[in-house]
Amino acid sequence: MNTPLIEPRTNRLQLRQWQPQDREAFAAMTADPEVMRYFPAPLTRAQSDAMADRCEALMAERGWGVWAVERLEDQQFIGIVGLHVPQAQLPFSPCVEIMWRLARHAWHQGLATEAAQAALAVGFDDLQLPEIVAFTTSNNLPSQALMQRLGMVHDENGDFDHLALEAGDPLRAHVLYRLSAATFRAR
Repeated sequence: MNTPLIEPRTNRLQLRQWQPQDREAFAAMTADPEVMRYFPAPLTRAQSDAMADRCEALMAERGWGVWAVERLEDQQFIGIVGLHVPQAQLPFSPCVEIMWRLARHAWHQGLATEAAQAALAVGFDDLQLPEIVAFTTSNNLPSQALMQRLGMVHDENGDFDHLALEAGDPLRAHVLYRLSAATFRAR
């Protein structure tokens, strides 16, 4: 039995379950080398579709997850934002992470911050999570800046080498940010 979906809405955005028409725009986004700059490689269409399928299935199962983000003014898919339980065994597992990836045309408009704040509200208000983490490669300064705008705090003792990446890979060193429910509510 599927859980009722949580689909947050902001002034400009709808975070929602995936729809078949999202696949084309998602594939274009994940094939863009600039969007995928801090990931090991752009995704093929098959990899992109498989990721979308996993996001859709997990959301149907839990009622929350990695949402497709649609701009309300034109119903255009602009990317993904959401809450995810990482499958990889990380030094700070188990955890729930917040993640995002937007198409280039949606950058520098405050949309990632707006969508991420809605996702955090679901995590802390609806799901009653005690903490949400975020992590990225140490050279991904744009994502770290967003983490800081969200009120997340860098946990230097939690920084780690992502074991899915080979030693010597410039993306292997990762930073960890944390946000507690108490800190979120105090803002």
